[in-house]
Amino acid sequence: MDEKNIRHLLKIDRDLVWHPYTQMKDFEVMDPLFVERGDGVFLFDVYGRAYYDTISSWWCITHGHNHPFIVDAVKQQLGRLDQVHFAGTTHEPAIRAAQLLIEALPKGLDKVFFSDNGSTAVEVALKMAVQYWHLTGKPEKNTFLSLERGYHGDTLGTMGLGGVPQFKGPFDALTFDSIRLPAPYCYRCPVEREKETCQVECLDTLEKILLERQDEIAAMVLEPLLMGAGGMLAYPVKYLKRLKEFLEGRDIFLIFDEVATGFGRTGTMFAFEQAGVVPDILCLSKGLTGGTLPLGATVTTNEVFNAFYADYNEGKTFFHGHTFTANPITTTCARASLELFKREGVLDHVKDVSAFLQREVQRFSDLNLIGDIRGLGMVVAFEIVKDKGGKVPYPSDLRMGWRVYLEGLTKGLILRPLGDVTYLFLPLSITKCQIEDCLQRVWDTFKQCEKTFLTS
Repeated sequence: MDEKNIRHLLKIDRDLVWHPYTQMKDFEVMDPLFVERGDGVFLFDVYGRAYYDTISSWWCITHGHNHPFIVDAVKQQLGRLDQVHFAGTTHEPAIRAAQLLIEALPKGLDKVFFSDNGSTAVEVALKMAVQYWHLTGKPEKNTFLSLERGYHGDTLGTMGLGGVPQFKGPFDALTFDSIRLPAPYCYRCPVEREKETCQVECLDTLEKILLERQDEIAAMVLEPLLMGAGGMLAYPVKYLKRLKEFLEGRDIFLIFDEVATGFGRTGTMFAFEQAGVVPDILCLSKGLTGGTLPLGATVTTNEVFNAFYADYNEGKTFFHGHTFTANPITTTCARASLELFKREGVLDHVKDVSAFLQREVQRFSDLNLIGDIRGLGMVVAFEIVKDKGGKVPYPSDLRMGWRVYLEGLTKGLILRPLGDVTYLFLPLSITKCQIEDCLQRVWDTFKQCEKTFLTS
């Protein structure tokens, strides 16, 4: 693509396109990264420059970009069936995808409800939970427990759950209020405990809440072991174990949002496996298709399903669905991606390279700019601070995370931040050699930023 055509297309972009989670005024002084193609762990811009896709294109790329097995599966499906509504019809790609998904999950999670993305997968779970209690004679159970700094999507229902500050204000009149517990933010512990002696006292408030409001709570919704958009907050297994003990026998569903953490990202197929705590409802998306096309899934138990199973005139049908629910091409991607986990021994590879990654990043603690290093599996987060000893952040208007992102681009890295948290959310297919190279570039990025930040 020649320079004239590139500039012409960028002008059209500025004139017509509104990008998500983007302050469009930034593009007055810079161009968006103009991506032309992807291959493995790399994205290439229109000038041919390669960039490590360190955030897996918003946490979804699993086996690398354009994996030939998934590409071939999509090509074959395109010649058969492109789209059909899923109400009263079915097709082989959806059947095979559901079968492989259930095989990958612990016994007890038995029914798959397909949707379009992560937000809708969670919305489906909320509606399932509320309608279940309505159908079983407990209509007063229509409130949800969630976590501060939790993120479950940006549709209205999921915004009601989330504890992301940016969602407060203009949308308050449109969203419901959930009961929120303190986030297990170990670096900035909400109950001022040390990691070495932590007994997850941040859950202590739950006991009082349950005593007062148990009868109105339908479910607890949270991201297991790793809270994504809240700052890549990795927290201990014992938190989930204690939470499960609190909820046991109380007629409150446990809903896990593994939209980001599922499919090998945390070192196991699903994060909750590490705690041995199985949810009543599980929400999935992103890596479900290997990141090739959008698809969501909400997986639940036969007990939940059977509450809706009745003659049509009994009014128990679950009225939810979208035009592209279980689209044949997207479910083909899911089938192919799930097959790749077996064909290529993906989890064995992840176990090896994730241990290497978590070990190698510890040297970043020597940097003055880095207050905390946290992570799990193929995820690492670096929290940037002004005063390391006091954990004092930089003023938000300085946009330090964004400055790191801009410097990273010059080093061939896509390091889109979460505030002042720079993170790696790496494709599972990355090799040790690529991790070494990537980390050296991240190191060089931070060192350059230290020179800029600490002398300005």
